[in-house]
Amino acid sequence: MQIIENSKVKEKLYIEKLENGLTVMIIPKKGIQKKYVIWGTNYGSNDSKFIVPGEKEETEVPKGVAHFFFYKMFEQESGVNSLDTLTALGVEANAYTTNDHTAYLFECTENFYPALDELMDYVQHPYFTDENVEKEKGIIGQEIMMYDDYPEWRVYLNTLEAMYYEHPVKLDITGTIETISKIDKEILYKCYNTFYNPSNMAIVICGDFEPEKLLEEIKKRLIPKKANGEIKRIFPEEKHEIVKEKITQSMDVSQPLFTIGIKDQITDTKERVKKHIAIEILLNMIIGKSSKLYKELYDEGILFVTPSLDYEFAKGYAHILISGQSTDPERVYEKFKQTVSEMKQNPIDEAIFSRIKKRIYGEYVKEYNNTADIARMFLADFFKEINSFDYLEEISTVNEQYIEQILKEVFDDNKMVISVIKKS
Repeated sequence: MQIIENSKVKEKLYIEKLENGLTVMIIPKKGIQKKYVIWGTNYGSNDSKFIVPGEKEETEVPKGVAHFFFYKMFEQESGVNSLDTLTALGVEANAYTTNDHTAYLFECTENFYPALDELMDYVQHPYFTDENVEKEKGIIGQEIMMYDDYPEWRVYLNTLEAMYYEHPVKLDITGTIETISKIDKEILYKCYNTFYNPSNMAIVICGDFEPEKLLEEIKKRLIPKKANGEIKRIFPEEKHEIVKEKITQSMDVSQPLFTIGIKDQITDTKERVKKHIAIEILLNMIIGKSSKLYKELYDEGILFVTPSLDYEFAKGYAHILISGQSTDPERVYEKFKQTVSEMKQNPIDEAIFSRIKKRIYGEYVKEYNNTADIARMFLADFFKEINSFDYLEEISTVNEQYIEQILKEVFDDNKMVISVIKKS
């Protein structure tokens, strides 16, 4: 196994790509009781148009198929639900789908290998029938309707609608009642055979393990399967411009919700980490908890809690999201734009920059205290072609000049949108 060591957090990553294409990553944590395993496929809600390896014709499937999987994968031909089996073993098991990957996971202190048996069995043995697929449509349909009534979800989706013309990131991960009605077992098996091939998957395990021994245990539980060729994913051409600057919707909320979005362009792989760090520093400088703007809005009674600050990116898209509750979202938006404009006209405050950079570095280091955080982070970054250790190394290269460059390139008034959920 290849060993990648990071001296800053005194952690080692053991990584190996097996003959069948599966990437195994193990981060040993000596003396830690909790064990966490996550097995993911590089397949998310954005992947609805693709060319199967070995085929020439394009395949297009209904929106919501990737999300449909993690409901169905637990169901076994024997009639037993693997989630129930894992719960009976005393482990906490779950699954999730994002725009770019789907993952199956569990956390435990005991019964690790019996739980690993179950995880690796159900992920490798899907069971789809006409009956169980139809039954699931009703359950997922209820989930879709529930999220439609969820203000925090609506304000997020409306932000994406305002930013994107064509890219599927703007669509609900679950799909719609109409799109999931078109899903059948043949579509599920085709997508499974395409995206759940080991060569498109990675497994990350964090806990008190001997890496070589654990790797052999994983190999024992893998069914024979050859690596596929490359899956060609097809995304529509996306304009650089935003669709519209403002979207407002009325819902039953105690206080208005808002999300400010900034549409960005995906950066070359080698600069993604550095750019991500710079944006994180800038967001904290502009409207973070210790910022002048946040204090001003707090004192005016416009903001009471620090907004959440995120930078999301994957294949073909990237954007900033600033989300929170406010008595006057429009004023937050205008003051945000004004602060950005003023920052562009003045030198970066070296003291503030240095303080926030140190705090963010401390937060990166802190993530290595938790097995779940480590495993999920390494999996998500792997599918973005990033080694999570890179954040610890690259932060030292982010200086005031680079911050000024990113501020001017990314924080463009013409790429900004605001989504508001107001009281009905």
